[in-house]
This record gives sequence, structure tokens and C-alpha cells, in this order.
Amino acid sequence: MKAEVVLCGKSPFNLSALSFKADMDDEALRNLGLEWVDADGDRGRIVVATPERAILELCDGVSDASLVYEVDALMQGADTLRPQRLSMLLRHCTSIKAKRLFLALAERHQHAWVDHVSLDGVYLGKGKRCLVPGGRLNPAYQITLPTDLDEHLR
Repeated sequence: MKAEVVLCGKSPFNLSALSFKADMDDEALRNLGLEWVDADGDRGRIVVATPERAILELCDGVSDASLVYEVDALMQGADTLRPQRLSMLLRHCTSIKAKRLFLALAERHQHAWVDHVSLDGVYLGKGKRCLVPGGRLNPAYQITLPTDLDEHLR
């Protein structure tokens, strides 16, 4: 069976683009929040986003309350994210929405790694961001989240 790769849109990162070759250095990929994984059987390897990059990319794609609920549910189980990698990716993320949503949900779930994420050099923009009209404003990150967010975790 042949797999199809679909480009989902522009990356929210200002990191250099790579041409993915079989001899691509692991360290170069890690510096972009990417990594090699083995494909099924003898099919070789593919490059995928690390969990840290993937969750930020997901936050960038949020456009309504239902997607906030999905990201929140994923964030609830994100207890093994690496703070050093998150710090680097947050510095290179160009999406104010993605950064604010990520940080608000990370703090909401009180993950142990949150206190170790450095926000030095992370631009969070100015003014309020409204993800959900009529929602509740997160005062720390000035982003509006659904008022019934807690009810979706039960």
C-alpha cells in the first residue's frame, strides 16, 4: 500500500526550510522540532514533527470552540513534553494565537514541565485575542477560551 503525504498549510515557525534527504542529520532535524521515525517494515524512514512541534502546529490551526476542546484534551495527556525544545519552538513560532493558546492550556493542566519552559525571547503580541466569541478571557495570556472548557474533560 502506498501512503500519501498531504501538506496541511504554512508552518507557524520562522525556521529554515529543509530538503529531506535520507542522510539528514538527526541534530539538524531536532533543531527544527522534527525527527526521523521508521516506516512500516522495510519502507525506510520518514520525518515527522516532535510532539512539542505538533501541539504548537495544532494550536495554530484552531478556529472554533470544538477545536479548542480537542487541543485541550490532547494537552491534558501531554505530560512528557520537553521544556527546552518547547522554549526553542516558542521563540521561533510566529503565531501569537498558537503560543497563547498553548501556554494557557499548559498552565491549565499544571504539567510539571511548565515551570521549566523559558519565555525569554518569546513574543506574545499585544492586545486580546478572541478564539471563542462570548468565552472567558484567560487573564495571563489575554486569549478568550470557551466558558464550558471544564465540562469537556469529564
